[in-house]
Order: sequence, then structure tokens, then C-alpha cells
Amino acid sequence: MLHKLPNGVQDISSLRQEVGNDTQVTEFILMGLSDLPAVRFSLFVVFLLIYLVTLVGNGTILLAIGADSHLHNPMYFFLTNLSLLDIFCPTATVPKMLNSLLSNNSVISFVGCVLQLYFLVALVGTEVFLLAVMAYDRYVAICNPLRYPVIMSKRRCLWMAAGTWITGFLNSLLHTMMTFTLPYRKSNKVNQYYCDMPPVLALSSASTYLAEMVVLVVGGIFGAGAFLLTFLSYIYIITTILRIRSTEGKRKAFSTCASHLMVVCLFYGTTISTYIKPSSSYHPDQDRLVSMLYGMVTPMLNPLIYSLRNKEVKGSLKRILVRK
Repeated sequence: MLHKLPNGVQDISSLRQEVGNDTQVTEFILMGLSDLPAVRFSLFVVFLLIYLVTLVGNGTILLAIGADSHLHNPMYFFLTNLSLLDIFCPTATVPKMLNSLLSNNSVISFVGCVLQLYFLVALVGTEVFLLAVMAYDRYVAICNPLRYPVIMSKRRCLWMAAGTWITGFLNSLLHTMMTFTLPYRKSNKVNQYYCDMPPVLALSSASTYLAEMVVLVVGGIFGAGAFLLTFLSYIYIITTILRIRSTEGKRKAFSTCASHLMVVCLFYGTTISTYIKPSSSYHPDQDRLVSMLYGMVTPMLNPLIYSLRNKEVKGSLKRILVRK
């Protein structure tokens, strides 16, 4: 519906757009970072170092897998996708956060907030599905090793990887539309250092019940399905490993999935505590810390977990360094 602008209102790109007797938010202010100059610079240095370590760590894994033909198999193909996600996920939020710390400008446009939330939720959702696919891959490799080349064929791996990305981005499109079709008129101060669903929904001037139900139902179905696949895969994996008589065989089998299990526990623990709850129970300080774990710390730790515990990746990196 079109509204005639009141007399004297000509700049429709101002912080709030007049609509009738109310105002529509056109920009948000990210309030998740301290206003103290000394602390802001310290946070800038810390977050920049974390971001750089994340880029270098995941980039190193991509280099090791790409340069070594021995690592061109399904397990490392999915690990490549995980490393890409761990590069893209912090990139959706950290550059804006660093700019805010450096320039003391925490304003983000409405469209910018929409895009930031969309890509963040899409990448997090994609990682949920990818971790489930990686668990299934380990299940087939350990429980059905003779059929592994047939079941995890190159074509099937490509389709599974593509399915995780497509499902993650379509799922995010639904949640983003449900979030930003709500009116935002009472406040524009987001209690977070980036735009995410819980803190943004908390600002809506209308009921967020439907949007929250969509998150709980759709997110619950997809999330529970991915978690169930991951959980059952590891039940079968552990059962199979316990049946192995050789101690060396048990150690070798467990070492191939221990790193992935650590990543799964860290990632699921932080994302569930962030998204699977109503906005009325949103606690800025607590959720800010949790979101920092899965948004910045987890992507930094993933390459360390995989590279330090994986002899093949370390061997590939040593060969690359020797050649250089």
C-alpha cells in the first residue's frame, strides 16, 4: 500500500521513514561491541588475528587437499566444503564488525542487515547438513568398507554436497523472509555485533510468534533430521569399532572419525543454544558469547582439529613445504 508523505518529509532514506503516525526502521545500529576506545582497539586486534588465523588455517587445508592427489577422495572432498564454509561464515560478519571497531560506526542499512542475516543463516544451515553427510561418509567407510567406492561414488558425493548448499540457502531464504516481513518501528538497536534472527526478531513491533514457530518447526525438522543421521551414524561406527579385535585397528578406525565428532559436538552445542528458543528468552550477553563461539572460534578451531589429528593432511603439507 502506498502512503503519501507528510508535508516537509522529503528524504525517505533517513534513519526512520515516516509512515502514518509511526516510523519504519531503515537502518540498524549494532550494539554488540564496547564503546570504550581502548577496549575497541584491543577487540579489533584480537578479532582480526582470529579472522586471519581462520583464513590461513582453512586455506592451508584447501591447499593441502588440492595439491595432493592421494587426498582426492570423498572424505577430503567434504572436508574441502567444510573449510569453504569456515571461510565464508566469519566473512559474512567479521569485516563489518572490524570496520565498526575501527571507525566507531556501528550503523548497518536495512538491506545490509537482510543480506548479512541471510548469508549467515544459510552458511550455518549448510554446515549442519554437511556435518551429517560427513558422518554418513564415515559410517560407510568404517561399517561397509568393501562397498564404500560404490556407495560414495564421485557423482553421488557431488549431489550430496550440492544438496547441502541448496537446502541451506533455501532454508535461510524462508527464515529471512519471515523475519523481515515483520514491521520494525519501536527500536533499531540490535543487541549483537551482527544481524541474526534472535536479536532482530526481538526488535519487531508486531508478534513474532509465527516467525518463531517457523524457526522451531522447519529448523527442528531439518536440524533434528541432520542430528539423527549424525547420531545414528556414530552409534553404528562406535559399535563396529568395538567389534574390531586388533587394538591398532580400533585406534586407526577411531582416528578417522574422532576429529569430525569433536567438530560436531562443538558446532551443535553452540547453534542449538542460539536458535532453538523463543526471542523472549534472548539474553544479549550470554548469546553474544555463544554466537562468537560458532561464528568465529569454531571456524578457527576446525582446521586445527583436522590438521593436528590427521596424519595424511600433515604429510601433504610437509611434502608441499619440501617442494617449495
